Amino acid sequence: MADKKENTLNHISFIMDGNGRWAKRRLLPRELGHVEGAKKFREIVRYCIDVLNIKYVSCYVFSTENWNRPKREVDGIFKICYDYMNTCIKENEENRLRVRFLGDRSVFSQEFQDKVAETEEVTSKWDRTLGVCINYGGQDEIVNAVNKLIAEGKTHITKEDITNNIYTGIMPPPDMIVRTGGEYRLSNYFMWQSAYSELFFTKTLWPDFSKKEVDELIEQYKTRQRNFGGVKNA
Repeated sequence: MADKKENTLNHISFIMDGNGRWAKRRLLPRELGHVEGAKKFREIVRYCIDVLNIKYVSCYVFSTENWNRPKREVDGIFKICYDYMNTCIKENEENRLRVRFLGDRSVFSQEFQDKVAETEEVTSKWDRTLGVCINYGGQDEIVNAVNKLIAEGKTHITKEDITNNIYTGIMPPPDMIVRTGGEYRLSNYFMWQSAYSELFFTKTLWPDFSKKEVDELIEQYKTRQRNFGGVKNA
């Protein structure tokens, strides 16, 4: 088993897959699956931060490709996001959680952008951090960072330059990425940040995902040897 220092868990990330299929299996509209998924999101985030004392948690909420879904479903997801932001603002002192939104905000309505900015500002004093990936695409994120650096006059771009200009900013790379729903791919998620992340896949649909399964996956994580390209005790 790897030693405790090597397996310190600072950042856990979730690809929350399976909401639509969860609803379909119950003969319900897909948007109701996202309602249940939002409840699970709040439960798992609070568990990771309050009980497990993980400082950084991030979740893949809406990708740049998800706009291809039915408008009713997309509208439902954004209503859930808007309501969640209001909750974050209202319960800020109780939750003690910094909320950051990761992705391209330019496509959102001004009202939605203003609510994102307000949520980030109100929650900014806390150090425990939740990254909400919305209209997020890993490849677009890297392109955006490079174009930003070019616009600043950079003629030679380093890894550090890109790391400092991607959406995650102050958040460290995830130690663990967990994908629910039975698919075995990252789907354009954290393409830069996942270089040395430990990947975990479960067939459990997101609304059925449990705190017990989080515990089990973290126990698996603790058994993995993380060398980051080196050799242990070299």
